[in-house]
Amino acid sequence: MTHSSRSSRVDGEATRTRILENAGRLFAQTGFAETTSKAIAAEAEVDLASINYHFGSRTGLYQVVLAEAHRRVISLDDLVQIAKRECTEEEKLRAILTLLVNAAQVGHGWHSGVLAREVLAPSSHLQVLFNEELQPKLAVILNILSEITAIPANHPALLRCLISTAAPCLMLLVAGNGLPGPAPVVLAMPEEELISHLYNFTIAGLRAISVDYLAPSSAPSR
Repeated sequence: MTHSSRSSRVDGEATRTRILENAGRLFAQTGFAETTSKAIAAEAEVDLASINYHFGSRTGLYQVVLAEAHRRVISLDDLVQIAKRECTEEEKLRAILTLLVNAAQVGHGWHSGVLAREVLAPSSHLQVLFNEELQPKLAVILNILSEITAIPANHPALLRCLISTAAPCLMLLVAGNGLPGPAPVVLAMPEEELISHLYNFTIAGLRAISVDYLAPSSAPSR
């Protein structure tokens, strides 16, 4: 590879990153509908053709921004590494909650704003985020919850457990972006205290659901 081609690749990656970062900030401030390609290009100091070259369109750019925002909260690599640890499934759950609490408390960058907007006012792009970014992450978490509860990963009861586990963390993430009510007060509490509360609350609920599932009256027919 020549020096010229290496320089072009580095310049191209730098331009793509600059567009992504500035677009993320603008999407967090004004939302997808109100953020124009022209505004993004001006902030990133590029021409409109650069957005289309790197992302295909403003829609393509927004979908990449959404995926990157979710990775900055919790990445698939992080989850896989936790799942591989030589520890109990309960300890793995606590590690995941620790990542999510940390992201909510210190993640006041554009990524939390973008996700907060998407949660409060879902767009058609949320399905793309689910298919490409969320689904593989949820599969890892479901397997951990399944090990804790002895409920199969595809059972409706475990899906309810997943929602109950994730919802408080999602609320805390949104709370960091101006949500009124008690959530911001809770978010401001000491990190370890908040992690312990979420873990104790979650594990108690999981164990209760597990007992119900394993009870003879609710055992699945053979």
